Amino acid sequence: MAGGTAELQLHSEHAWASATFAGSRHRFTLAFTGLAAIARGEDLIAALPDHEFAIPGQIVADTAIIAAEQRALPTPMLVVTCELLLLAEA
Repeated sequence: MAGGTAELQLHSEHAWASATFAGSRHRFTLAFTGLAAIARGEDLIAALPDHEFAIPGQIVADTAIIAAEQRALPTPMLVVTCELLLLAEA
């Protein structure tokens, strides 16, 4: 979704379970540097909540933008933190 314009700064994964489902929660931070990359990052922010993922053996049950921070100096940059809840497909 980032179109090769983002740098992965951080990724964490934690086991998740409910009474009926098991899976994992993933949090990742992407940095988009430069005006063209920032535009792509803004597209990702807009599209992520409704994006249909195709991950074999997994169902993406929830997606969220946790934070988005933009700065102009010294180089234009957008830093986006996202979270996904993946459930193991039965």
